[in-house]
Amino acid sequence: MVYLGLLCLLASPVFSQSQTGDLIRIMVSPSKEGMIYTTNEDIHFDVAVYQFGQLVENAKVDYAYGPEMMDPEDKGTLTLKDGTAQIKAGKMAEPGFLRCKITFKNEHGSYSNTGTAGVEPENIKPTIPFPDDFMDFWNAAIKAMEDIPLTPTLTLMPEKSTPHAEVYHVSFRNATGFIYGILTKPRKAGKYPALLQVPGAGIRPYNALHTDKDLITLQIGIHGVPVNQYDSPLYNHLASGPLAGYNTINMDDKDRYYYKRVYLGCVRAVDFLHSLEEFDGENLGVMGGSQGGALSIITAGLDSRVKYLMSYYPALSDLTGYLHGRAGGWPHLFKDEFTNQASKIETAAYYDVVNFAKQVKVPGLYSMGFNDNVCPPTSMYSAINSISADKSISLYKDAAHWTYPEQRAESEQWMFERLGVK
Repeated sequence: MVYLGLLCLLASPVFSQSQTGDLIRIMVSPSKEGMIYTTNEDIHFDVAVYQFGQLVENAKVDYAYGPEMMDPEDKGTLTLKDGTAQIKAGKMAEPGFLRCKITFKNEHGSYSNTGTAGVEPENIKPTIPFPDDFMDFWNAAIKAMEDIPLTPTLTLMPEKSTPHAEVYHVSFRNATGFIYGILTKPRKAGKYPALLQVPGAGIRPYNALHTDKDLITLQIGIHGVPVNQYDSPLYNHLASGPLAGYNTINMDDKDRYYYKRVYLGCVRAVDFLHSLEEFDGENLGVMGGSQGGALSIITAGLDSRVKYLMSYYPALSDLTGYLHGRAGGWPHLFKDEFTNQASKIETAAYYDVVNFAKQVKVPGLYSMGFNDNVCPPTSMYSAINSISADKSISLYKDAAHWTYPEQRAESEQWMFERLGVK
């Protein structure tokens, strides 16, 4: 789970010698304009298969439809006489999302795509319980950190710095161990707003952000290891070794669960930004996608010093959905019987984004697509619907677990405007 568009941009050379595309393009979309239905309304999907930009006559496709991430309610085979067809996919009695998958096979291989219809998504309710001592648990953990000195270390990275900004590899104390990150600060003396970028899932190094802006940025890692080892096998070794499946480590104990130090580390990152003399002390935003989309909501819910939040397709939302016959959020913990234990279900309630969303009191922008099969939209709406603060939802409805360039530009502009950054 990553910022796919950004990673592709960073990983690709400016002048690419070769690029690839799909020989077969399958279009599948809810027939209704807006792609949103009411409960008990008939749902249809328009289907088309293209090759070389033209419809494929007599294309034989397999279809399957049902509530997202669940076993299909119906499936079959259909011949598209002129390359197009419409599939009747029934209706839903409860708010949620109905997904249709189309697969086409020829001598070159197998191709597939999905379309997803929303059914009164604004009325989706979470399944995760809210513990009576939820905020007491987190306030006590945050207070316990007050006795731990921050002891920040900033190491200049001249190779990453620009004429406009200095770039540093930084570390500071967390509840246990350290948080590491990449900091950018404008060279010109002054007071500046700050943006905390929280990470998607995985273990990797990070680069400087927005070095052309009059803005302090801090991009953090969450695993307590340096984030500047660009040519090192360290991250692969950790991902396949001691941190494999980190999102389930110690999940049977809410006081020892892996994400406890992660969530506290996000609060600690706010402490670090407030320690910088260049920070204006007021204008602070947090943003991220997937796991980072979750952490942005969590940080804003825990720390009132955050003034704005932007979340792409938040993970860790309504984790117990699978226990109630519908999609749950990444990392799909309770889809597997191994995690369906009472102690782990209890722990989940203290870490689920839904319960932090209920604490959010600042303006936020939430951006996602209906075809996401990593962070299912049912789970995301469970969290977003739980937010009572000012919120804007930006839908790129055919998107999956990735962002359009326009989507990213919109979100960054939203944040920059609120922080007063040009």
